[in-house]
Amino acid sequence: MNDTALMLTTDMKLVLGLVGFTMVMFLFERIRADVVALVVLVLLGLTGVVAPEDLFGGFSGNAVMSVIATMILGAGLDRTGALNRLAGWLLRRAHGIESRLLLFTSAVAGLNSSFMQNPSVMALYLPVASRLSSRTGLPLSRFLLPLAIAIVMGGSLTMVGTSPLILLNDLLVSSNANLPSGAATLEPLHMFAPMPIGLALLGAGLLYFRFFGDKQLERYDVDRGVTPARTQSYFAQAYGIEGDVYELTVSADSPLVGMSLGEAEALRNAPLLLALKTGNESRLAPPADARIWVGSVLGAMGGKQQVADFAQNNFLRMSTRLRTFGDLFNPSRAGIAEAVVPPTSQYLGKSQAELQLRKQYGISLLAVNRDKTVHRENVRQLALRAGDMLVLHGIWTDLAQAAENKDFVVVTDYPKGEQRPHKFKLALSIFVVTMLLALSTRIPVSIALMTGVAGMLVAGVLHIDEAYAAINWKTVFVMACLIPLGWAMDSSGAAAWIAGHTIERLPEGVPLVLLEIALGLLTTIFSLVIGHVGATIVMVPMGINLALAAGGNPTGFALMVALSASNNFMTASNPVMSMITGPGGYQSKDLWRLGAPVSLIYLIVVVIAVNIMF
Repeated sequence: MNDTALMLTTDMKLVLGLVGFTMVMFLFERIRADVVALVVLVLLGLTGVVAPEDLFGGFSGNAVMSVIATMILGAGLDRTGALNRLAGWLLRRAHGIESRLLLFTSAVAGLNSSFMQNPSVMALYLPVASRLSSRTGLPLSRFLLPLAIAIVMGGSLTMVGTSPLILLNDLLVSSNANLPSGAATLEPLHMFAPMPIGLALLGAGLLYFRFFGDKQLERYDVDRGVTPARTQSYFAQAYGIEGDVYELTVSADSPLVGMSLGEAEALRNAPLLLALKTGNESRLAPPADARIWVGSVLGAMGGKQQVADFAQNNFLRMSTRLRTFGDLFNPSRAGIAEAVVPPTSQYLGKSQAELQLRKQYGISLLAVNRDKTVHRENVRQLALRAGDMLVLHGIWTDLAQAAENKDFVVVTDYPKGEQRPHKFKLALSIFVVTMLLALSTRIPVSIALMTGVAGMLVAGVLHIDEAYAAINWKTVFVMACLIPLGWAMDSSGAAAWIAGHTIERLPEGVPLVLLEIALGLLTTIFSLVIGHVGATIVMVPMGINLALAAGGNPTGFALMVALSASNNFMTASNPVMSMITGPGGYQSKDLWRLGAPVSLIYLIVVVIAVNIMF
């Protein structure tokens, strides 16, 4: 590379500055990731680094369409009750043998993640793991970490299993416009190109927990023996939520007359107020501003003595028989459930008072489990964080409707919205045809996947509104906004400049394998800071240019980056890992202790496999 090619231009400085800005913003999380991505997109347009006609190309790219399609296809399979069948099948196949059940569950989840987005697979398997745990008595922590690692590793089986691999082909194609003269054109990888690597990774993960990791989980007992049976005794043990439901009728002398429900809840030693009847209207999870009048009936949950004292102090008539709320509190219709807040949630930084869950959805927030500390006092004012475990009470259909927004993932098994088990064979047939189309090199993967989406909609497996609800628009928006940053890294020459200077400063004769290891480690570090999508967009152009400068295979180096972007098993910055910390009771030290060896194994397997393939 000559000196002219290595000169740092104004465009390069702008692009590298935007990369640094993105890293800082993502690291400190003062501004939401999708807002940061939008700011970066706008700055790329205002500075002219990316041409106006190309600026919004990420929104119509194959990568974004593929991500949307995989989310909808996964929702279609779930709607047919596929996972209920799967849980029963796993239990039958395991024949009651604990190690076999853990192995089968992780293996099947890993295979499922080859055609669905990893967070979506984890969201689908949380209730499955809960169901298996409650049936077998095994702690939930024994299931979740092996399950999460298998899902991440299984995502490497196909080019649609993870966002980095979905992005890779678009980045490979766009880099062709900036290759030096004489360099061979980079071809996109076919659907199952990474399968040998994915099988090796999944096998390594399963073996790790079979012979080492599971013993560590058993030894450290990260969930302190709490089982997720989700029964009344479980919530009493884990959260101190105990007692029965009583009806309290408000008398004319009661000081509660004219109070709002929120004011009544704030009274000293008040029980949980879960229902309210005023006039002819009975409502579960009434809003905090609902008024209490003479003759109103409150549905209160707590210990008998606590509720009796509250009734006596406030001139309320207490009844142990549910004449008013019997139907509302029927366990088949309503109950208590646990849900975890994912890192993509709109609820982050907001309190129950701001979210108005009772007014919006008719569900009550009873407690929050954060880092093994249960918050019950003044829980309405607590700002929520990623990984928080919420204890909710409401009607099951209301809970299912609220969960459709993907702002929390319910880990308790409960009766959800309309299921279509009679569409199972049809949905499976459509999915198989979709995969066969994706195998064809003549049809782009995005078109093949969208064909499956259209098939499920036409066949009635999903309704169009359910398809919209299945899409995590924040993930799609972040990806679409950051894709032009990757183009700018390449077209401005910033990636080539970094690669050239890196090679110049290395001793002569450095083996390519050491460069690959360094590239994999750097990408992993980037993914800890700016997430796996951001790391892929920034590092793939750098990997291609590094390969060109060092005489390596650009496609192999790019694939190394895309795979390494998912190599994060130690922190909650990985969306899959953040989803299991609350339900599994894992602390940061648990993730580092058990996840760091897996990351090392992951890197070794990827380096060896990529060198064999390329």
